[in-house]
Amino acid sequence: MTSQANAQSHFDWGEIVRWGLLAGTIAFFLSLIGMVGTFNERYIIGTTISLGQVFLFGPVVGLSYMTTQKLRRGKEFPGQLVKPTPPSNKNLLLGGLVMGLLGSLPILFLMVIGSITTAEGEIWLRQFLPNVSPQLMEMLRFGQSLPVGLVLMAIVTALLGLAGAGLFLLPPRIKRPLLSGLAAVFAVGLLAEIIILAWGTKGIGLAIRRVVFTGEALSLVGTVLVFVLTVGISILWKKQRDPLRQRLGALPGARQQQLQWTKIAVGVLLLFLLPLILRTYLTEVVNNVGLYILMGLGLNIVVGFAGLLDLGYVAFFAIGAYTVGVLTSTGELGIAHMSWWAAVPFAVLAAVVAGVILGIPVLRMRGDYLAIVTMGFGEIIRILVLSDWFKPLIGGAQGILKIPKPELFGFRFVTPESLYYLILLGCLLAAYVSWRLRDARLGRQWMAMREDEDVAEATGIPLVKTKLLAFATGAAFSGLSGAIFATKLGSVFPHSFNILVSINVLCLIIVGGMGSLPGVVVGSFFLIGLPEFLREFAEYRYLMYGALLVVMMLVRPEGLWPSAITKRELGEEAAPRPVGGGGE
Repeated sequence: MTSQANAQSHFDWGEIVRWGLLAGTIAFFLSLIGMVGTFNERYIIGTTISLGQVFLFGPVVGLSYMTTQKLRRGKEFPGQLVKPTPPSNKNLLLGGLVMGLLGSLPILFLMVIGSITTAEGEIWLRQFLPNVSPQLMEMLRFGQSLPVGLVLMAIVTALLGLAGAGLFLLPPRIKRPLLSGLAAVFAVGLLAEIIILAWGTKGIGLAIRRVVFTGEALSLVGTVLVFVLTVGISILWKKQRDPLRQRLGALPGARQQQLQWTKIAVGVLLLFLLPLILRTYLTEVVNNVGLYILMGLGLNIVVGFAGLLDLGYVAFFAIGAYTVGVLTSTGELGIAHMSWWAAVPFAVLAAVVAGVILGIPVLRMRGDYLAIVTMGFGEIIRILVLSDWFKPLIGGAQGILKIPKPELFGFRFVTPESLYYLILLGCLLAAYVSWRLRDARLGRQWMAMREDEDVAEATGIPLVKTKLLAFATGAAFSGLSGAIFATKLGSVFPHSFNILVSINVLCLIIVGGMGSLPGVVVGSFFLIGLPEFLREFAEYRYLMYGALLVVMMLVRPEGLWPSAITKRELGEEAAPRPVGGGGE
């Protein structure tokens, strides 16, 4: 048994080779598609560190950190009584160095073949890969000749691989604040343009801008300030967190309840003051996120609670928008000239009816077949709104124009700041209904049906009624979102309702956490808000979507904020099993 444990204590160089080459391949691929070259002019810190360099060297540092963590933990096998001895820090650091060196090989290969030119003096490789530009080659060579550039690239990547391994080996009390500080510097530098646009045009904001930022990046002084402030807050929170929790836990039940309500009140107050803090542009971004939160809460009922994969969810969004457009428009297509508040119930009702109509034919379908049918339903709605058949009613490709803004007691919701409160009201209403339904009998029926329809039906759950209620409830939230969307834009066009809307809503639920209400909010900000903040990434948006989903499924399949049920299930699966192969 001792020999078995000693055999497992050997350093696994295969992992180093595998992950080192993978890191280099990722950097090689990002260079070929243009991300490294395109963002090399987008600086994070002064004119020293660019976003292109982050894309080039980030995979080596990140995978070196993760590989060191994996090797330090070691491998355990069923029936193993003695845990393997972890590798020494010396070997782990050496492994990080070697991993960085291996990660440079694909980039060195690109530098060599990128130096081959045609008779006209053009880069030969650019005939097939136009993103391999002279500027990219200059960056990879660090502005030096090819031999010197090759040596520098190998040295830099090797040292960064060593830094990734060393970062993991730091004591937790040093590593956590350090990682928090680095993450804060990267985030502030990445969002510098948005921060300047929102707060840095006058007054205190302008003064801070001159100290913290230079151009559209962090200045050296700003980098030090952000890093030190974040590290200080992290250390202070670490010291005070456990004592604070103990003091709060020792409070009487009535005081704890009062404290809970105080937290809720402070949270609501911050939500209402948010437009004053964010200004116009950021509020518009939050409004777009809020519409997807509203749709996500509805689809979360259908997919997350009931387990019904719906890829045609955008159809209900379109129905709600077009219903409001037809009923409220002051143009030629308006038929009732109703106020927005009077038209919203009809929009929600129309979406609910459509949800029931969709639910009836698919009552006996499951899995892939259900997904295909619902996707077809969404395409039918999109084609109908484009068709000449309905053009006299809903405008066809020209859409519906002159949709008025909502009014309440003489106040018109026109600006992004005022529309924010309308969207917030819809999101709070949908979140409250979802929360109440989740813990009610109907919510438990949905979850039972999600786990196993046959068992649920055998226990007396009426599947027909339960499925129809799931489709109808989810459609109602989507119809409400469409109604707000129509008045927000003041017009409705068919191109706003393609299948990608359904895919986006489904993705944010998966990334946030299936069946989790907070997960919908987190997923919406992550997948909808972040790309809105970073418009410069628009060309690579769906590439990042795909990469993010792959990473999420591999690293955190339960989502960023999983539901309590998912946590319990994963906890049971992760519980340690008896070793030694003993019997009952």
